[in-house]
Amino acid sequence: MSTHLHVTAWALAFILFIIVVLLNKSGKEKGAKILHMILRLDYLLILYSGGSLLANYFGGSPMMGEAIFKGLAGLWAIFSMEMIAIKMPRNEPTKSFWIQLIIAVILTMVLGFGRLPGGFA
Repeated sequence: MSTHLHVTAWALAFILFIIVVLLNKSGKEKGAKILHMILRLDYLLILYSGGSLLANYFGGSPMMGEAIFKGLAGLWAIFSMEMIAIKMPRNEPTKSFWIQLIIAVILTMVLGFGRLPGGFA
């Protein structure tokens, strides 16, 4: 599985997430709900491509622990994005999930691009 697919899926997820947040803030709930469902489909692509990339580390790689941690941080980022998208239309507080999203994305990016081999192959 290509790193390009994974990064493209993440970029699309961030774009869709930002649009969902903006639509929710502007009161356009129907459009936000439709894009939120598309975002959920993109999560599946992220999970599939990420799982495929993670499988490359199972086989005696010394970086396997870091790859697993990166995968968990990626799941944490997806969870945070989903909770924000769910709670915003209900006018429930989302500050803690925004903080978690920032931390999870930083961890994921540092491990994915800074520590783990593979990059853009």
